[in-house]
Amino acid sequence: MSSSQRERDDRYDAAADFGVPDLADVVPPGGRVDEDTVTLHSDYFDTADRDLRAHHVSVRRRSGDIGAGWRLRVPGHKAHTDIRVPPTTGDAVPDELATLVSGVALGKPVHPVATIATARRRHRILDADGNLLAEIADDTVRSTAAAACAGDAAIAENWREVGVELGAAGDRALLRTIGTRLTRAGARPSRHSSKLSRALAPHGPGTGDSGTSGVDPVRTSLTAYLDTQAQEIIAGDVQLRRGLDPIHPTRVGIRRFRSTLRVFQNLLDPDAGARLDEELSWYAGVLGEIRDREVQRARFVAAVTDLPDELVLGPVAARIESDLLAEQLRYRAEAMTTLDTNRYRAILADLARWRTAPPLTDDAHSGATVLKKAARKAGRKADKRLAAALDDGDDEGLHRARKAAKRARYAAELTRGIAGKKKGKKKVAEYKKIQQVLGDHQDSVVALGTLRALGARAGTTEGENGFTFGLLYGLELQAAQRAREDAAQLAG
Repeated sequence: MSSSQRERDDRYDAAADFGVPDLADVVPPGGRVDEDTVTLHSDYFDTADRDLRAHHVSVRRRSGDIGAGWRLRVPGHKAHTDIRVPPTTGDAVPDELATLVSGVALGKPVHPVATIATARRRHRILDADGNLLAEIADDTVRSTAAAACAGDAAIAENWREVGVELGAAGDRALLRTIGTRLTRAGARPSRHSSKLSRALAPHGPGTGDSGTSGVDPVRTSLTAYLDTQAQEIIAGDVQLRRGLDPIHPTRVGIRRFRSTLRVFQNLLDPDAGARLDEELSWYAGVLGEIRDREVQRARFVAAVTDLPDELVLGPVAARIESDLLAEQLRYRAEAMTTLDTNRYRAILADLARWRTAPPLTDDAHSGATVLKKAARKAGRKADKRLAAALDDGDDEGLHRARKAAKRARYAAELTRGIAGKKKGKKKVAEYKKIQQVLGDHQDSVVALGTLRALGARAGTTEGENGFTFGLLYGLELQAAQRAREDAAQLAG
């Protein structure tokens, strides 16, 4: 039986003689700091090509004083997700975890790649009720990494580090306060994203192991943004395999990634960018069939609930639920099959490369101005498309305007640190509002088609009729018109 949790932690490098500073003044009234020493032994698993590491995913088997068992760690935009499985006999990764990482592993077998032994001095900050606020782990570490190539020697490394992890009762303010104390005492934010990263590449690149540098604003901005979106896509892969519902955040990550490929296409290899854009579009379409049914089911159930009982003729809610849920489950089954195809695995392999080393053109080395120029162009294009669509009154034109507004919003997100925080925030909010209004319009357009189909089936089924579906159709027409009017006000 597995369990999962979201974790928030920071990691610091420290010298061999580092001492954790006194934390008495960060302890709340009635609280305390408990200290003890534990030993940990961890074996890490990956493919021969280190495919899990390429996506910052790790599989660990731990023994020792605490946390014995298996853990799968999946990165996220704001926090990691840890999936834990109790200890097992033998060296094989438990089937449950092996299934969850089969996509990231590209279908390849996983095996031990590193062993890490840790002597840990724990400082646990507790509140007056004994709830854990934060734990400071002062670690002395020894690692041995398997050779990357046959005939090479294993890599052994020793180091000291300090980790700070929030407890369930802690908050980010406490995390920042402790971090400040540690850096004042001589610790420094770690150059590596994890112990495993340091064990496998002790003298490799810095934080995140991406090889990027702040002296190249274009590469830094692009890789940071693409890496965040790739995290959402990879997290969605694992969650889908767990039977959860990550469809919406996964599709948002795909949209942001594709938007970056398009808006900043002059800075990226055009052929490689076009190929990845096409493949991500295909996968987004697979997930979109599921998402459309989710949205429509919730939308129609709410609409029927709001109608007076005398206007709901026949088993309307049952018809909506049975038809749309059946379609949703069918499309989800198709999506699960897609996850194990070579075409989908090729997307994950491409993402692993693009998230850390996107293929840049010569234009990308012209400084941050090229990013701001591309973002402004995306904004002008969104404005023109909206004005033209409102003049024509065309549903498809409004849909294109919505997509252009999304691209303008995401470009403003990517360049916010360069364009200026206040100005960038204003642009993001502006295009987000347009996107939301046009999204409401598109939801109504899609709903109209679905209601026509549902009403037609009800009209030919004994004991049902299409009256209520026609009423709902009329309400959606009104909603679409309101959205057009709202969009016109925003454009004005």
